[in-house]
Parts: sequence; structure tokens; C-alpha cells
Amino acid sequence: MASLAQHVAGLPCPPLSGAARRRPAAPRRPPSALVCGTYALTKEERERERMRQQFDEASERCRTAPMEGVAFSPEDLDTAVETTDIDTEIGSLIKGTVFMTTSNGAYIDIQSKSTAFLPLDEACLLDIDNVEDAGIRPGLVEEFMIIDENPGDETLILSLQAIQQELAWERCRQLQAEDVVATGKVIGGNKGGVVALVEGLKGFVPFSQVSSRTTAEELLGKELPLKFVEVDEEQARLVLSNRKAMADSQAQLGIGSVVLGTVESLKPYGAFIDIGGINGLLHVSQISHDRVADISTVLQPGDTLKVMILSHDRERGRVSLSTKKLEPTPGDMIRNPKLVFEKADEMAQIFRQRIAQAEAMARADMLRFQPESGLTLSSEGILGPLSEDPAEESTDE
Repeated sequence: MASLAQHVAGLPCPPLSGAARRRPAAPRRPPSALVCGTYALTKEERERERMRQQFDEASERCRTAPMEGVAFSPEDLDTAVETTDIDTEIGSLIKGTVFMTTSNGAYIDIQSKSTAFLPLDEACLLDIDNVEDAGIRPGLVEEFMIIDENPGDETLILSLQAIQQELAWERCRQLQAEDVVATGKVIGGNKGGVVALVEGLKGFVPFSQVSSRTTAEELLGKELPLKFVEVDEEQARLVLSNRKAMADSQAQLGIGSVVLGTVESLKPYGAFIDIGGINGLLHVSQISHDRVADISTVLQPGDTLKVMILSHDRERGRVSLSTKKLEPTPGDMIRNPKLVFEKADEMAQIFRQRIAQAEAMARADMLRFQPESGLTLSSEGILGPLSEDPAEESTDE
């Protein structure tokens, strides 16, 4: 019996339809990519595959065993933070680094689990608008004082002002012990005196300790030489004296010396002149040899002129001045004040010579009637030793 294959082979076979036609073969890889009948990956593909496998493995470890191979556990971290030796007691000092500033203050990193904050009003002794005005910026490393703790979130409240205040009081005690003259700026006042800022602290200067006759309004904003009368940190009491400071300055002013001054104010009886922080009175009678009916016709506030020291009272802190003694000819201060300015030193020298001669003559007159002094006055007016040899005196004659 003929096989089925033979029968089929003998049958006519019609052509296949378009849908049943054989699809074209897929493009083949180059022979170089064939290995034992399979395709090999390129170098770039192998690298991407390796990285993908590493990522999958790491992702699986993070999901199933995140602490595998880590020697420091979260419990160890909590224990380390709690046992860190940081003193957070009120009043203790702690070093920190500024890491952020705001309009209200600055946040400080103190290497602790506690947050630390420096308020604006604790950043400096002076009144400032923002912490940057006190040089507090991110990155600044400084020592702070712990002054409080916020119970709500355990935030530590820090202060720089407290540290600066202690140093300022110590500095004032030192200046008082050394009897040193300091400079203070007047920032306020009342009926009893003025408030001056010295070494960053507010001190009180009673009007009885102000050398010039003036009001608090006139002194506001001015700098005064001051000495310390009382320094009491416990009572926050700082009392100052301008009069004592002026007395020391006046001790260096010799009678007859010429100084440069500025007219501060005019009064019916004279003008107050600022001579380097010292207020002196130029009385109307000492302005010129000629009569001055109206001071404002000769001087105005703000004028600069040369004046001569006539006298000074150290206890009262008063200095008397004169331009009258500096006039080359009487009335020059009214008619030609520029000439008085130019000739001031020359005229003062003449004045001092006259004073010295007058004093010498006064001493000579006193010694003339005191033979026991051992001195005598010659016919030329020169002082010399009293001769004990009558014959020598007759020979000289």
C-alpha cells in the first residue's frame, strides 16, 4: 500500500496565499557576535547589566536587612548623644557655631541634641536692629552663656551680652583703680544729670559733676571726658564725673598759654569756648580793649579762634579765657580779628615775659627786706648773693 506521503506528493499543490506566505528571515548578527549558536552581549551592555544587578541587590538589602554590616546602631547613637559631656546648666559657658540668622536672633550649633538660640536683645551690649550689626554671621565660632531654657522644646537660650557685661564692669573697676580718664557719649538725661555710655555701660553724671553750665539737651550726643566715682556691679550703679576729668586736663594748661577753641554758645556776660573738650568762659570784658556792647557782633557759635588762658579753678573746673591780651593794638578783636589770630602766639609770649618780670620784681622786693635770705638786689635789678666782706662791697662801688 502506497504511503500517504506518496499520495500527497503526487497531488497538485496550489500556490500559497499572501497571508500564508513565509515571513522573511530576521536580520542576522555579524558572525563575530555568534558564539556556539547564541548571541554574546557587547561590552557596554555587559557593564549596564552588572550595574543593574548591583542596584537590585542593594535595594533588596535596604528592604530586608538595612542594618546588616553596620557596627553603630540607632540605639548606640542615642546613647552617645545622651552621654556627651556638655554642661547645659544656667550660667555656664558653651562654645558654639552660628549656622543661621533671622530677624529675631541666631541659631547656634553646640554639638548637642539640644537646640540653641541667641535672641537679638542678647547679642550685644548696644541697641542693634539685627545680629549682623554685632558681627554675628553664619560660621562665627564664639563662646556663649546659657541664660535660660525653653520648656516647650528644650531650646537653650544663649547670651553674648551677659559675657560682655561682666567684662565691661571689670574694665570700669580697673579704670577707677588707675584713676584714668575715659570718654563717654551722652545718650540721655533728666533733671538731675545726664546718662553717658562708657565701655558699653550706662553711667550717670550728676549736673554737679558737669564742668560747664549747660542743659541735658545741649549735651545730647556729645562726648565728655569722665572719671569714675562709683562702680557697683551688684547694684548696677555707675556714677561718673566730668568735673574731675576736666580738673586733670586743666592741670596741663599753663597761665598765658594759647589754645585753639570753638565758640559753643553766647551769653549776655560772655561766650563759652570749647578748648579740646574743656569749656572755658571768655568774659565780655576780656574780648577786646574796646567796649563790646553786643557779643554777637564779634563772635558767633561755631567760630574758631585762638584764646589765652588767664586762670583756671581746678576744684570748680572753670577756665577763664582772654582775646583782649592777644590784641596787637587795642580794638583789633573788633576791627581785625584775623590779625589777632595771626599774632596770638607772639602777643602771648610778650604777655608771659611781662608776667615773669613782674613776678621777679615782686620776689626781689620781698627779699630786699629779708637779709637773712642771703640774697640781695643789685642796682641793675639782678638778684645775687649777699656779700659778707664790707671791703669787697666798697671796692665794687
